[in-house]
Amino acid sequence: MLRRAQLGLRQVLSLMARRPALLCGAIVLGVLLVLAVKFTCSRARNVVAAAPPPLRFFSPESPVVDLYLGQLDQRLRSVAEVSFVFFYAPWCAHSMAARQEVQLVAKKLAKQVQFVAINCWWSQGKCRRVNHFYKYPIIHLFYRRFGPIEYKGPFVAGYVESFILRVMTPLTYLPSRDAVLEFLSCHEPRVVGFFQFNSSPQPPGYTTFLASALQALKRDFRGVVRFGVVTNRRVAEAISLKEDESVYLHRRFNSSLVFPRWERNFTSRAVCNWVFEHHESVLRWLQPPGTKSWLLEHELTKGAALLLFLPHDPLVSEPDGLLRQVADVALRYHSCDAQSQRLTSSVPCCHSVLAPDSTAWCDVCPTSSARCSARPALQSASERFCLHLHCRSFALSYSPLSQHSACCGKFHPQLSNNSKTKEAPSRMQNLTSSTVTSSSDALKGLGCQTNKTLRFYVLDMELNWPLAVRLGAPGKGNSSSWRHRQAGAQGDGSFAAIVNLKDEVHYVLQRTPAATLTESLEAFIMNFSAPYSLLRRHLVGEEPREHQHEPPPPLITELTTSSFLPFVMDVEKDVLLFYYTQWCGFCSVLNHVLIQLARLLQRHSGVTLARVNVARNDLPWEFMVDRVPSILFFPRYRKELSVKFPDDLPITLPNLLRFILKHSGSLPDTDKPSPTGATDASGPGSAVLRAELEALQREVRTLHHARELLSQQLAQLWRDNRKLRLDARGMEAQNAELRREQRDLEERRREKSRQLAEALRRLRELADASQNLLNQNALLRMVLRALKETAEPEVVEEMQGEAEAGAEHPAPFELSMMAG
Repeated sequence: MLRRAQLGLRQVLSLMARRPALLCGAIVLGVLLVLAVKFTCSRARNVVAAAPPPLRFFSPESPVVDLYLGQLDQRLRSVAEVSFVFFYAPWCAHSMAARQEVQLVAKKLAKQVQFVAINCWWSQGKCRRVNHFYKYPIIHLFYRRFGPIEYKGPFVAGYVESFILRVMTPLTYLPSRDAVLEFLSCHEPRVVGFFQFNSSPQPPGYTTFLASALQALKRDFRGVVRFGVVTNRRVAEAISLKEDESVYLHRRFNSSLVFPRWERNFTSRAVCNWVFEHHESVLRWLQPPGTKSWLLEHELTKGAALLLFLPHDPLVSEPDGLLRQVADVALRYHSCDAQSQRLTSSVPCCHSVLAPDSTAWCDVCPTSSARCSARPALQSASERFCLHLHCRSFALSYSPLSQHSACCGKFHPQLSNNSKTKEAPSRMQNLTSSTVTSSSDALKGLGCQTNKTLRFYVLDMELNWPLAVRLGAPGKGNSSSWRHRQAGAQGDGSFAAIVNLKDEVHYVLQRTPAATLTESLEAFIMNFSAPYSLLRRHLVGEEPREHQHEPPPPLITELTTSSFLPFVMDVEKDVLLFYYTQWCGFCSVLNHVLIQLARLLQRHSGVTLARVNVARNDLPWEFMVDRVPSILFFPRYRKELSVKFPDDLPITLPNLLRFILKHSGSLPDTDKPSPTGATDASGPGSAVLRAELEALQREVRTLHHARELLSQQLAQLWRDNRKLRLDARGMEAQNAELRREQRDLEERRREKSRQLAEALRRLRELADASQNLLNQNALLRMVLRALKETAEPEVVEEMQGEAEAGAEHPAPFELSMMAG
């Protein structure tokens, strides 16, 4: 490659040597190119204005040290043991919102923590040159020489203060056995380190253990994994720690572990990785940035998830009552012992059967020697046992392999959704809350006995209220007040939902005031885990609008999730359903067609036009469409024979009328059989629609004729407009010519004025010269008069003759002045 380049360069040089003009042209072109680039760059520097100097982001009275010029002062970190560094951009809205929260935290912890804010957007600052942040704001904490510890949580004062407190005290001192047992009794993962402080003030492994606790805060800003330290050997023996500088990981479901120092290096990163690889967590906190996020999708793709929205105070170190109840349910759900596993393997064909009157339930399971039976056979055989609230055995036939056991019970009166309501039979099929009186033994180990294993996730209700509303929490979703949010949730401010992303369904927990959260969750989980679950998919839809007075019936009925099935499945009328979304541009174009169609069908009460927004209202799977806009027709008395408007046919008013006439079954005369047994297909209803269609066609022809007339008028107007434009162009040309003549006349006037001014100046000079001559003449006369008196007469006469000759023949200078 290098040889080819050298050879090409030699050829170019030889060609230039033979043609000097080419060499000169190349040099001139290069010089011009350099000058053009330099001129362009110099003009660009002159055009770009200098950035204004930055201003203070925090007020001078704030306890936060504001380095608004972007300087990095490492000496500020040595003022306190913990340093809080807030990197911001002055234009960033998130930085402005976090500024108020940081000020609140700084006012409380200013005596213990050094708060520093740095403008990392100023181009001349050192922070901009050293750090390359892609988002703002960013919070870094430094604990002594360890750091930075980046905060990845929400920019709320409570969470930021909680994170700072955890950084200030990353380890919990455990002085006694009771303290150790209480420390390990929490559902969260716990790590205990044993270090003796006898030989030195600080053992070598203690610093590593402290750094590992800070490393854990880097991964989890909530500090779910807590680290404790034991310095007494007798206290360490309570958890079987005998060797000094040992790290113990407490686990509930499996055996606890001790850090293998013979296999791994005892470093802070290695200890932290080992803890997060082997720890057990029954509850996981989620903080998605919105209703749609990669984090939420990643967790939901792992399997069915129970999302619990609870009011949470991050400054409370110990779990509150609601969180303890949820943790207790999760622990019992995941407590899989050997007995429950054997029971699950021996009884794989259990079924839940509902009593005929929907007031009791039975769990029917085959014995160890029985075979799996079909659900209809179990339903018919167990109906007579549902009246007795106990367990007993029965046989489906005379075969010894048909022995089954049935355990029955009644629905809990306080946990039922439909007690004391008029819709008890219909709503029993829509149970989405606690319906089965479950016990702790039934829930224990359920996660290992079913294929519908749940993952428990906890979310802060205050920060994730839009997601709760999207899942079906009652109340106003756009309300920012905590009172409205708490009123929309349950009585204690909680909300729970099971989301199964694989089946694309989710269920909402509906609680009654008399039921506790533990009882409701147990029954909710049991109903979901049953082979034939009583839960029904929750459909999220728009709330019906409230009107103070009864509005007039609209031309097009707007349907929601709650009103969809009753309206569409009404057997007394035909329904033409229009599917649309608010972001569909084609749907908006068809509005005028639907309005015209609704006006034509207004006389005929049997055909109703409705529409539904499928982006805001969830519908049953059998009523969903794969594209918008779409039109479905549900005929009268034959709802199962619904027809979709052809996709290849344009959606116009005549096509829609033909589609309705072809598939309509709402006309009274067309649906009733005639006395001969045949169906009259040409009833008065069809005649009315055909008459309307003919009238519409006549209107269309009239509109076509009017369009032709309008086209002719528009053509004439276009010609007139074109003529006017040509005349305007001619007038503009004449006007331009007149302007040029005016400019010429103005130039001539200015030239004449200049000449006149020059002549006037010369006349003034001539007048001045004449005045000088007159003065000289008067002076000479005075001299002559004096000479006459003193001099001789001959001399006087001679001088008088010379003066007269001089007056007749002036000097050349005077002649030139007079000529001028």
